[in-house]
Amino acid sequence: MANYQDATELSKLTLGKTTQYCSEYNADLLQGVPRSLNRDDLALNQVELPFVGEDVWYGYELSWLNEKGKPVVAVAEFRFPCTSKNIVESKSFKLYLNSFNQTRFTNLKQVEQILIEDLSKITDSAAKVKLFGVDHCPALDINKSSGSYFCIDGEDITVDNYEYDAKILEQSQSEENSDIDEYLVSHLLKSNCLITNQPDWASIYIHYRGKAINHAALLSYLVSFRQHNEFHEQCVERIFCDLKAFCQLEELTVFARYTRRGGLDINPFRSSHIEHAPNGRTLRQ
Repeated sequence: MANYQDATELSKLTLGKTTQYCSEYNADLLQGVPRSLNRDDLALNQVELPFVGEDVWYGYELSWLNEKGKPVVAVAEFRFPCTSKNIVESKSFKLYLNSFNQTRFTNLKQVEQILIEDLSKITDSAAKVKLFGVDHCPALDINKSSGSYFCIDGEDITVDNYEYDAKILEQSQSEENSDIDEYLVSHLLKSNCLITNQPDWASIYIHYRGKAINHAALLSYLVSFRQHNEFHEQCVERIFCDLKAFCQLEELTVFARYTRRGGLDINPFRSSHIEHAPNGRTLRQ
């Protein structure tokens, strides 16, 4: 699985290598990873994707100097369409944001515009950036709507496989014949970084309409990602495609809220019919 792991595009990344931090603004630090790598593995047509959506990132460690040399801090929201040519490699993103630390800028709007231009260029898309003061960021209020999701983590399952296995979903179709509209969440999703093998932790929200999905089978499937190596965005697209392939669903939305690392969290959102992810964070973020 993930037979693109040895792709030459990945060997050029700074991820997993010793690097020096730069405190002067440098857009060249950014590196992109082609989305096509895992989509080829999933046999997805880049032109006619089975989903819409976006990747929403939050940056908690952004700082720069004003014209008088006084430090300014902000929280950043980054949104990248799932149709972008590239994703931003996370370590390069951190290095890039750190390069703002000792650079003087006129005002917040100037910083915001620079971020938009640089990130749009590296992803080959129309990136969206919003900067907030650290004492007022409505986008990061605790998400109250998550209370409407039923948590499947209480299922009494026996687990002896921690390697990704889509075939588990062959048993996921409930015996119920009626269509339902269901909101599910699991906080047990864990995968590993494709390059460094570091653990990535997430809560995953699944909203679907169609034939009922067996909760125990679904949880077993999600747990099978525990030793799986892929980037956040790739895991979510794989989950979306597997659910579409094995379950009789009319509508599907998959939203993973990953915990932050190095001042960044990544939240991939894929849906059959909704383009934009909701605001709000979880307690784990």
